[in-house]
Amino acid sequence: MRIGILALLQESNTFTPGVTRMADFAADLMLTGEEVREQLAGAHHEIGGYFAGLADAGAEAAPIIAARAVPWGPIEQGDFQKLMTQMRVELERAGPLDGLLLAAHGATVSEQIPDVDGYWLGEVRRFVGPATPIVGTLDPHANLSPTMVAACDALLAYRTNPHLDQRERGSEAAELVVRTVRGEIRPTMAAAFPPVAINIQSQSTAESPCREWFEQLSATRELAGVLTGSLLLGFPYADVAELGSATIVVTDNDPALAQREANRLAMELWNKREAFNRRPTPLAEAAQQARRLAGPVGLLDIGDNIGGGGPGDSTHLLHALAEANVAPRLACLNDPTIAERAHQMGVGRVLQTEVGGRSSPLAGAPLRGDFTVRALSAGKFSESRPRHGGFVEFDQGPTAVLESADGATLIVTSKRTPPFSLAQITSCGVDPTKFQAIIAKGVHAPIAAYREVCREFVRVDTPGVTTAEMTSLPFHNRRTPLYPFEQDFTWSAAEV
Repeated sequence: MRIGILALLQESNTFTPGVTRMADFAADLMLTGEEVREQLAGAHHEIGGYFAGLADAGAEAAPIIAARAVPWGPIEQGDFQKLMTQMRVELERAGPLDGLLLAAHGATVSEQIPDVDGYWLGEVRRFVGPATPIVGTLDPHANLSPTMVAACDALLAYRTNPHLDQRERGSEAAELVVRTVRGEIRPTMAAAFPPVAINIQSQSTAESPCREWFEQLSATRELAGVLTGSLLLGFPYADVAELGSATIVVTDNDPALAQREANRLAMELWNKREAFNRRPTPLAEAAQQARRLAGPVGLLDIGDNIGGGGPGDSTHLLHALAEANVAPRLACLNDPTIAERAHQMGVGRVLQTEVGGRSSPLAGAPLRGDFTVRALSAGKFSESRPRHGGFVEFDQGPTAVLESADGATLIVTSKRTPPFSLAQITSCGVDPTKFQAIIAKGVHAPIAAYREVCREFVRVDTPGVTTAEMTSLPFHNRRTPLYPFEQDFTWSAAEV
């Protein structure tokens, strides 16, 4: 039994002032053939789970292609077509396959195709034909589409945010595709699409109200005849018709049960939609909390969430902490110009300069002053344990540690790098436990790593392209009605 493995993973923020290029995939992950096995078989990612699950089942893994880019703007259309051409070439080169495992994010957009994941999953389906089993994995931030569902025999999403169960979900997907090829099961999938866009603040699966919704999913998965089920939280920063939440249930040849449970889970969300519309802590109040609480206090910079497509150079929180006299304080800022200048000057030198706040007016005013270069590094580091995103090797480019006289330490990077690992800090020779406040440019993902040092976390309502107030963003293509954009309407899954 030969099972092909393909992956195309990118979260596309359509409000970010930029596009994702092939170079962005090459800088993060662009592997073909056996390169996929060599680099990802041992990863905490779902692709690592694919390899492990297939090995346990005695099936042969046929790695084909794996491409990933750090969240940013939509994929430039010409480069997207190059990706599709390469995918088709690698599929043809792979030879006969008994089944496929496909890793899709579910919130990928190109300049001309709003539902990239539906498109490429459909292309793979057309290539292999209707009889070849296809099982796919999704990020729970997927904006699910009926096209995605139609292309696959089964889809399943991670069940944790921060995403710590990716390898387990990959193994689960591998087991499903092997059992399908053997004829032991016949996956039958149904989905429901409640008209609710979930506020990013409420998307932690360990916290209420999300926790209770996932407990309902666990009950569904225990039912006789149910093979798996998933809840899709949605990605609030993509201006597409598919924007919003969804539910999936996969049964063993029982379409009525699949649809009934998908509808039931959808109604659970609809009936509690107001609880999911929470707001984070205002900026000034967060600064006061950082001063008052026992440190280190982790301040989650929602508006500049690199893992959601933020530029990583927002200064709003740093200015607020300075005004509140919170010190010492630590933040990572993406500023390639200053990182390069620090490397040219050397350790111990003082830069009279401006740092951060370069990407757009939303990023805030640059930090102005004298900054002493305390350390320099190449910016490469590793993570040994499962963290959000599942990867273990990182490269944030040439990096400089700068220190100001008023208690700010800045780790200035050359590449946007999400705060998924404490090694981003410790690899630069900085001890995070020495700070009263640590700014992490994320919402939920950083907690998996930063909880080892932070005594408290505060989610902060900062401006930016990943703002918590999604209704303030200029949407033109979303479905309507959609809560919380519209609130005075009724909906029932049974009526759809």
